[in-house]
Amino acid sequence: MRRFLAVFAAVSLAALAAPAVDAHPQDPTRGGAGGRIIRVTTLAKDGPGSLRAAIAAKGPRIIVFEVGGVIDLERSGIDISNPFVTIAGQTAPAPGITIIKGGIDIKTHDVKLAHIRVLTGADGQPKRSGWEADALSTVGAARVVVENCTFMWGVDENMSASGPRFTGTTVAQWRAGTSHDIVFRLNLAAEGLANASHPKGEHSKGSLVHDNATGIVFDRNIWAHNVERSPLVKGGAQVLMVNNLIYNPQKRAVHYNLMDLEWTGQPHVTGEITAIGNVMRGGNDTDAGLPFLMLGGVGDLAFFGRENLAVDRLGNPLPMFGRYGTTAAKLIEAPAPLASLEGYRILPAGQVETVLLATAGARPWDRGSEELRVLFFIAEGRGEVIDDESEVGGYPMIAPTSAPFDEAAWDLETMTPKSGLYPGQKPGTQEGLSARDRAMRGGKP
Repeated sequence: MRRFLAVFAAVSLAALAAPAVDAHPQDPTRGGAGGRIIRVTTLAKDGPGSLRAAIAAKGPRIIVFEVGGVIDLERSGIDISNPFVTIAGQTAPAPGITIIKGGIDIKTHDVKLAHIRVLTGADGQPKRSGWEADALSTVGAARVVVENCTFMWGVDENMSASGPRFTGTTVAQWRAGTSHDIVFRLNLAAEGLANASHPKGEHSKGSLVHDNATGIVFDRNIWAHNVERSPLVKGGAQVLMVNNLIYNPQKRAVHYNLMDLEWTGQPHVTGEITAIGNVMRGGNDTDAGLPFLMLGGVGDLAFFGRENLAVDRLGNPLPMFGRYGTTAAKLIEAPAPLASLEGYRILPAGQVETVLLATAGARPWDRGSEELRVLFFIAEGRGEVIDDESEVGGYPMIAPTSAPFDEAAWDLETMTPKSGLYPGQKPGTQEGLSARDRAMRGGKP
């Protein structure tokens, strides 16, 4: 095990030293940039100095960490309800922050969340007993960036954009009342639990984009070992997918579904998906002949796709499109992208897997054991859908660490270290990381 971790870490750092390829448009928010610094000084789930207390504070704020290790939520959730906040997990001393036995709901606007691990899990709860936490969800939120995080073992979804379906009486009001302008970038969403404590039974789900959510961007994320929803786009939602990797989906990968049972009495709204340079790779659980995109329900979907790649576990091509159900819903192939691609430097599909295995997920310079296992198994064509975190070793045991946060050592606008070295990063790799950071800032030095 130690040898495999060392080899994978060396491969990841070598890839990070490659030329920067991840330029993207300006973020929809600055989060808490310009606000006060709040230091997390304890791993307790609440109380003075805790992450929960820092999140509950009001006003523009940047949350940094002077502790590293595990925050055990004891089957509770963290709600982010006050806006203008940046949560900078990259500031934590090695091995970073790992949240277990709970999840995060973002219920406000102007939030940035980076370099946090969330390992939800069933925590011994009986099957169908009602514990159904998401690892991460936005709930009627706006202008949110979730970047370089790891979300695993969700009992509901791993990483979603949700909210009320119908707020007000017009389509514009519906869209304003639910999640909009949400960017998921360079995250790992893996091993949603299948037959666990969710009351509906099987519920291994990657990402849900709820009805009428708009401006939802999935940019260079990895979904792995989820039965469905990588992602599921619901009625009237608008989604851009660029350079994502979907590995070992079981029953469905990308799918769209406007359910008539949920839209009774409301006029249907055509959904939109723009998918550029994405890769779907079958694994040990993937149904034979599984398409990249499946259409269900009764609503039409406008779709623009370019340079997407779908193969089975042996590298044989898979179909781009299929459907479930026998309704009259139509796939409307658009002649041009339905979302703006301005500012993206889009990778060829053949490079997506290599680049994402090195750069997606929390703290690529300082991987956790669960991330290393999942990413290494993707590279090897291994791994499977699981029912319980105990099947893969259970919650990690991580010794707590501490180190003071030196405000002068960080660029507080971008939350990158001025030295080019992040906490826990070894010297000798700063050139590649600095190039990557410049790309994240649009090429500025």
